[in-house]
Amino acid sequence: MIPYEQALLEFVQSDERVVVMTAENRGHMRTAPAAMGDRFIDVGIAEMTMIGAAAGLAARGRIVVTHALAAFLTLRAFEFVRNDVGIPALPVHMVGMVPGLLSDGNGPTHQAIEDVALMRGIPNVGVFCPADEQDLMIGLRTIIMSGRPFYIRYNALPAVVQHDPSFVIGKAETVIDPQTGSQDVTILTYGMLLRQCVGAARELERSGISVKVINMRTLDPVDTTALLDATASSGLVVTVEDHFKSGGLYSILAETIVRHRAIVPVLPISLDGRWFRPGRLPEVLEAEGFSEPQ
Repeated sequence: MIPYEQALLEFVQSDERVVVMTAENRGHMRTAPAAMGDRFIDVGIAEMTMIGAAAGLAARGRIVVTHALAAFLTLRAFEFVRNDVGIPALPVHMVGMVPGLLSDGNGPTHQAIEDVALMRGIPNVGVFCPADEQDLMIGLRTIIMSGRPFYIRYNALPAVVQHDPSFVIGKAETVIDPQTGSQDVTILTYGMLLRQCVGAARELERSGISVKVINMRTLDPVDTTALLDATASSGLVVTVEDHFKSGGLYSILAETIVRHRAIVPVLPISLDGRWFRPGRLPEVLEAEGFSEPQ
């Protein structure tokens, strides 16, 4: 049993309020469902039905964890997430599978690269984007037991760093800190591309460029303090994300800069208004300019 499904099973066994649902998407939990009994529900390929039913359960006191492909969860079921979950702020947690570049072999219809923009655009809905499996497991209990709806970008990749085991919703994690008071570059990122950002930072450091790397963890609520500190202490801020430039971290940073009248050069690295060409993940990373230095 993988760590994620083990955690879900423990949530179900320790809290009678927890219900797990899926829209025929069990690749990440093949063993636990049988042990969950009637608190595991597979609705079939019916994401809208799943979200509506989850909202009904949550309105009756349940804590519901739903699963579907990220593209279908955020696009096909968007109205249900907005109206049934977001408006009443019900504790429904929407786990999007193969988000961003993790949908590597899939074409545009199955690529969730506007999902952050969609979900953070709904009032009351939080957005959690773990960098890897370890990061996911560190934050999962806090997110599930937060009492508010959340969208979670599922990520089971191996960790490239040892993460800070403390987790606070809305608090970023500094992964690399030159501790110089100020640095030449601060890289802001979330999700799977933390690995590439760490690799780039180490390469830059070998060239004498000081680099801070921050794993944002949650994009809603976002760590405004971390963003403003980056603008105040860096010669350049770089945002890196497997998402469209519009509506993601670059947009969040721009909104923060404008609101607080901060000034800093910003370099966004993202999918700039295009879907990526399907392939194996290393091929996609290389083709889209995200691959780490060799």
